[in-house]
Amino acid sequence: MREINGSARTGVQAADTVLSVLETVAYADEPIGVTHVASAVGIAKSAAFRHLRTLLDRGYLVQDPASSRFSLGPKVSLLARLAPGGDDLAVAIQPALREARDTSGLSVVLSTPTPQGAFVLTTVSGLQPVDIGVRVGSSLALHASAQGKVFLAFGTPGLLNRLLASPPPAFTAHTITDAAALRAEITRVRAQGYAVAPEEVLLGVNALAAPVLDPNGVIVAAVALVGSIQHIAVQPSTQLVKIVQDLARRAERLILKSAD
Repeated sequence: MREINGSARTGVQAADTVLSVLETVAYADEPIGVTHVASAVGIAKSAAFRHLRTLLDRGYLVQDPASSRFSLGPKVSLLARLAPGGDDLAVAIQPALREARDTSGLSVVLSTPTPQGAFVLTTVSGLQPVDIGVRVGSSLALHASAQGKVFLAFGTPGLLNRLLASPPPAFTAHTITDAAALRAEITRVRAQGYAVAPEEVLLGVNALAAPVLDPNGVIVAAVALVGSIQHIAVQPSTQLVKIVQDLARRAERLILKSAD
């Protein structure tokens, strides 16, 4: 029985690794090589090559014959076409995201909840001379990001309980890791209808997020403004709160329209 369990764990680990390899290639700004993939995933170069070769053979990746670098292949596009329209909101909300960016001058982000964190679906860069934002495909910590706090506050209660089953990591001295303090923070987010995370992931950076609910009141996304602590204070301005909450309501109307 121990051998079977060990084999199962090995299989799960291998699947997790190959998915990490695929995601690394997908989220790269340009085709990337074996060394880059191995470093990003944290595996040996020989192992990275084996996983890349498998994905290449199955059509999930293609390789440039001149540079030997990898990019997404036709099988990924096929799966995307067959999948339900999960990115419909990300496409439909683009004008509203740009309007919020133009009004606030800040980067604007749309995220969706996962058990691991707030997954970034789409972003619009800000107008500040030094732009602060997040990359599409990033997963933001539930306890230390404004979007994650929104998902904890408006999602299922079990999500916060699972997170606190072990001490969450501290990214800066401002990250809330104490269980009682985090529960109090999430209660406050639920009451005020928005969340901030001043310098909790990166010093000098803050975000302001609001929940997006479907017609049944289930949280499906979060919209957020991202910028320096200079532009989004610990206590954000009424104007910024209104911008992000108005954006959330517009997203909800788009969801309702698509459901009709």
